[in-house]
Order: sequence, then C-alpha cells, then structure tokens
Amino acid sequence: MKITAIILLLAIAGSEAHAQHYQHFKVSVYCRAYEVKMMSDTTNYLKPLWNEITRQVKVDKIYLETHRDLVVVDQQTLDIAKKFFRDRGVEIAGGITLTISEPNRFQTFCYSNPDDRKKVKELAEFTAKNFNEFILDDFFFTNCKDDGAIKDKGDKSWTQYRLDLMAAAAHELIVGPAKAVNPKVKVVVKYPNWYEHFQGLGFNLEKEPGIFDGIYTGTETRDATLLAQHLQPYLGYNIFRYFENIAPGRNGGGWVDPGAMGTADRYAEQLWITLFAKAPEQTLFDFRQLSRPLYPSDRAPWQGNRTSFDYDEMMTPVNYNGGKPARPTTIAAIAGYTFQKIDSVMGFLGNPVGIKSYRPYHSRGEDFLQNYLGMIGLPMDMHPDFPAEDSVILLTEEAKFDPAILDKIKKQLTTGKTVIITSGLLRAIQDKGINDIAELHCSEKRAFVQDYTVSGIFRLIHTEKPILIPQIQYLTNDSWEIASAINGPNGWPILHEADYSKGHLYVLTIPDNPADLYNLPNEVLNKIREVVGRQLNAQLEGPSQISLYVYDNNTCIVESFQDKETEVKIVTPKQFNRVTDMTTHEVFNGEIRKPGFSYIERGRPEKKVFTLVIKPHSYRVLRME
Repeated sequence: MKITAIILLLAIAGSEAHAQHYQHFKVSVYCRAYEVKMMSDTTNYLKPLWNEITRQVKVDKIYLETHRDLVVVDQQTLDIAKKFFRDRGVEIAGGITLTISEPNRFQTFCYSNPDDRKKVKELAEFTAKNFNEFILDDFFFTNCKDDGAIKDKGDKSWTQYRLDLMAAAAHELIVGPAKAVNPKVKVVVKYPNWYEHFQGLGFNLEKEPGIFDGIYTGTETRDATLLAQHLQPYLGYNIFRYFENIAPGRNGGGWVDPGAMGTADRYAEQLWITLFAKAPEQTLFDFRQLSRPLYPSDRAPWQGNRTSFDYDEMMTPVNYNGGKPARPTTIAAIAGYTFQKIDSVMGFLGNPVGIKSYRPYHSRGEDFLQNYLGMIGLPMDMHPDFPAEDSVILLTEEAKFDPAILDKIKKQLTTGKTVIITSGLLRAIQDKGINDIAELHCSEKRAFVQDYTVSGIFRLIHTEKPILIPQIQYLTNDSWEIASAINGPNGWPILHEADYSKGHLYVLTIPDNPADLYNLPNEVLNKIREVVGRQLNAQLEGPSQISLYVYDNNTCIVESFQDKETEVKIVTPKQFNRVTDMTTHEVFNGEIRKPGFSYIERGRPEKKVFTLVIKPHSYRVLRME
C-alpha cells in the first residue's frame, strides 16, 4: 500500500511539474498564431517539425499564441496542440500579440476605441480559459494617433496620456478580465529591447510590474549596424539586470530571436549573454524561425580558431530525443549547442554585481549609453531607484528627471563616496546648482580630436580615427584633468575630477557619437575603468568591444566582440594569486603592480595583473583565487 501511494504521488507530481532539461535554466519555444493555427495537422506539420527542433535543442516549455494581426486560433486547434505537447511532457503556456498589423509599422490597437477595447478584453478572456499562464508579446503599447486618440489625449503630452492609458488597460482589459475567467491564471508582460523609449508608447515600467503577475525581458540585439535600432550586443545582459532590479524575482526570463543575426555566432552570443545575466528561462522566438535551414553563410569568417561558438563542432551529429544521431539541419542546432556549453559553466557563477547607474522611471537622456559603456568593459547595473548605499555610482543624463538629483549628489559626496556624471548630465544641470560643487561647464562648442594624454603616462597617445567631443570648461586647480583629448596645442577633459567634502566627483565626457567610445585608446579606457569600476574585484584592461561581467563569488567573464584574437588584462586586488579559466582549466599567475609616482596614484594599494588572450567573439569564465 505504501509503495502504491508513493507511486501515485510521484505520478501526480509529474503531471503538474516538468523536469528541466538543463541544470541551470529552462528553455522555451514561442509559437506565433500563424503557426499554431496549422497545428491541427499533427501528422504532416506539427510532429515532423517538432521532432526536428527537439532533436537539436532540449525544450521544457511551449508558448502557444492565440492572436496576432487579427488572426485568432480556433478552440479545436488549440485543444489539439495542447494535447500534443502535454503528451510529450512539455509545459504549456499561452501567448497574445496585440497587433492589428505587425507588417504595417507594428500597428497596435487603439485603447481609446470602444471596439478595440472590447476585442482586447475578449482575447484576454479566451486565452485565460485555455491556459493557467499567458504572456503578452512585445506589443502591449500603443502608437495610435487617430482622431479618437487625439481627442482623448486632450492637453496631456502623448507620453503621459499613453502611460496612463496603458496602465489602466492592463487592469481593465487584460489582468482583471483574465482572472475573472480563471483565478489561477498568471499574466506576464514581456518588455522588448527598446527600454529607453518605452514611456513614449505607453510601456509603464513604474506601474505595470505591480499589475501583472510577472515580467519578461526582450534580450535580442541582432546586428547593431544593419538594423534601425542599432542596439549594442551588451544590451542583452544589461536590460535583463535592469528589469530584475525593477521586479526582483519576478523577471521570468530572456527572449531572443535569430532575425538579422548575420552569422550563427551573433545568435549564440545573444543566448549566452542572456544567461550570463542569470535569466532563469530562455525563450526562443519562434517555432518557424527555429526550423530555418542552416546556410554556408551562417559560418563566420573567424571560425576554425576554437572560438567559444565552434560552428564545425556544432555540426557534429546529435539527437537529443534519443534516436540515431544526425547532422544538424536548422537554427535550433545553434541554440542546442550553445545551451549545452553554457550549462556546463553557469554553476560556477555567483550573483551579478556591477557599477550602479541610476535611471529614474520614464527618463530619457544619452540614449542606451550604459550599453556602450558595457562594450568598453564597464559592468553595468542599472536601477530605477537612486543607489545611495553604493560607494561609487554613475549618473547619466537620464538622472536629470529626478528633481532632487543635485541634493542626492551632494549627500553622496559629503559621506565620502564617489559620483561619476556624464557630460550630458553636466549640460542638463549646470544651470541648476552644480557650480556649488565645482565650477564646471559643458560648452556648446565641440572639439575634433585624435590625440590623448593620461595622468601618469608622460607621452602623447595617437589614434587612427578622430572623434567629436563636447568641450568641458573648468577652473584651473579647482578641479583636474585625469585623461585629456588633444588637438594641436590645446586640450579638453575626457575624465575630470573635482573634490568636494570627503568625496570625489568625476565628469566623463561622452562623444557626440557614443560608439566613438570604442575609438578611445587603451590607455584612456583603462583609466576610465580604473576610476568607474574601482569598487569591483575585477577590472579590465585592453581595447574596446570587450565586455566584463562580474559576480559576487570572485568569478567573472570576459567576452570579446572583436573579429580577431585579442590580449587583455584582468586587474584584481593583491590578495588574488591566480586566475583559472573554468572551461579550459588554464591557470594564469598574477604580477604585482605597484602604484605610480604621480600625486594621484601615490598611496594607492598594490594590484595583481593577469594577462590572457581571448579568441574572436568568445568568452572566458574566470575564477579568482
């Protein structure tokens, strides 16, 4: 009797919870309504595609979309699809994309229109009847500017009107109706990657995470050059950590697609960057794209050099379903190969830590700047609340949206802490009292520069590409240049320091094109990293387009976005004697670095420096011991 009872309990538990294929994260696949509506044909459509996908990547969960572009999946087809996946032990959830026509510049519903509101409510109710969890894809915003919306807006700005409208719609049209139909339903909103502009379209990061049961993160970055968004690869890590700080413990995972990936490496990078941020689930968009065949152009020019994503190794025959191994055929193979490799290292990593950067709700400034800073080796940790407890904080132009920002800066400085502000924030607040701390001015004038000097390095450093920077003006001997940009017999600060009370204020000059940060010489980048990242156990030295991810258990990851092999250095406190690569088991011994002789460096502690080489578009997982 006891054995029978135990077996029965295990069977019940197995029907409600599903084993996770990978040890450190779940993998989900999202299916659009266009594909779900074809799933009634299990023999010729669903089964062969599913078998081919899952032969190449292990999948724990499926999202079945009920609506997109006014296409609604009928109940009979949903029932067939749900049974198909349940029979295979796959966790099931629903999805809704609230577009009228995605190809028509992502045409959304008009939430001031009674007919549109009725339709959205019906979709939430229908989906809640079918699933105990559903997610809203990227489009729970509004870009509607029809006559009804213009009249409804009244005297409000479009931003404020849409923020209010969509917060109310979340309550009245989505969550409330869904829970009235199914009190157990979990309703999740997925936020896309363009967070800097959310408020203008009604994505309400301040109110919505408290309305929905969970949030989800779009970590796709694709190709920064060819696509109009121009998102830097580091955004995939930065945005997940930012949303985790907005809704701690309720950020369900990261979401990536292979669209405009260029080569297979770029898709793999998006996946592992999401997991480096400690996303508990990785959603692959979508069922159709995972079935796209592999092409010769998917193999990058730098392949064949034992890079972290090894295309030739990926093409080794595999079958995760337990059948006869076969050569990979589709995009799913890239994900499967990447997950196998990443799962083997995730257990070494602690909790992510970084440089606290304050981004008030609904703020805008130097667009997506923290992602460019992440690409020069500064580990970012964006917060919606002012991080007063940290010894070093970074404030970009976004901080101007906090009316008390100057008082907060002063308080940090008078308690002996360090505040770094960007030239954009200096320009925004220079007429509001910053001169009470130091008489600094961001001029409207620009300088075209390609030579630099750095404190402690007594030579001129020349670069190939000139960049355009704002000219920072200051009072000699009231504040000091730490790194300078030079043009002829004249120069301007790149990194500037001013003492105030017991603390230190730094100004970091941002080029007019933030991507020109990548053209700063190594010596300037190293000085910026030293100052901005001084509270972390690891700092990077070397060229740009190398990122550093730091964790609280003396581990870190160095990732290169360069197309060539690159030498970098990891600088740590003196206590660490060696650094071990946890994937290759290679051990690096450190060299002592004594402080320089300049008045700025005298008295600083000794450091350990570890030199290593990183392959193109590759990462190293390092433990400091």
